[in-house]
Amino acid sequence: MSSEVAPVIAFLGAGNMASAMISGLIAKGFSPSCLHASDPSEEALSGLEALGLTHVGTSPEGLFERANLVVAAVKPQILPAALTAIRDQLGPHSALLSIAAGIPISSLQTHAGEDVAIIRCMPNTPAMIGLGASALYAADSVSGTHRDLAEQVTSAAGKTVWVASEHLLDAVTAVSGSGPAYFFALIEAIAQAGVALGLEEDVSMALTVQTALGAASLAAQSTEPVAVLREKVTSPGGTTEKALQSLQTSQFDAVVAEAVRQCAARAKALGEEFG
Repeated sequence: MSSEVAPVIAFLGAGNMASAMISGLIAKGFSPSCLHASDPSEEALSGLEALGLTHVGTSPEGLFERANLVVAAVKPQILPAALTAIRDQLGPHSALLSIAAGIPISSLQTHAGEDVAIIRCMPNTPAMIGLGASALYAADSVSGTHRDLAEQVTSAAGKTVWVASEHLLDAVTAVSGSGPAYFFALIEAIAQAGVALGLEEDVSMALTVQTALGAASLAAQSTEPVAVLREKVTSPGGTTEKALQSLQTSQFDAVVAEAVRQCAARAKALGEEFG
């Protein structure tokens, strides 16, 4: 991608998520010369310099003036101050892509400036290995160009979807934002059960992790619904059926649904708190 025609993307924060997105953009052909970054950590910036970035600094001064898209990748509690620090560098040419959980567009607009287009994103941690799931929301007033640019950034680190309303980002948080932790908990539980049945700890964990990986990959690649895939593993009167019956007796679906509901409710509460 030519630096003469390519848009400039500037990252406010250079932590793991920002680094994953930057690495993904470069892997997809985006020129490092069009990627800017600011972070107080010189160690984080040195990692980006190793990727070829030259427009980096511990101070944001001068790094965001030409940015077509600013990716806010700092913790929610410091984002307002960080945006205020670069506000005079932003304008109608700029869009802000915020990956800070909980902070609504109305608050972001206050700190970034009323003429800055705002897009919110809810990513998840597998983005750090290019397997993230991100949901985006933008108001109707955000241009198609800015939407496309935001999608390029998130798609560089995994799968991207759009949601129709900002409040749906709370549901996204409950399903995919916090979702990796649910699967990690399930992996832990299955592996521990394997150990209780006599398997060595490393053997049980290896089998469990590979099974989780295989099942997820099969679900992603198959044209059949996951319910059909489940049925194909479940022979009548067999071992899998017995295990699933035990889960149903323990109200597995209801337990999971309540956990996801509680997560969404907490996300909503945090959003109201930040707002």
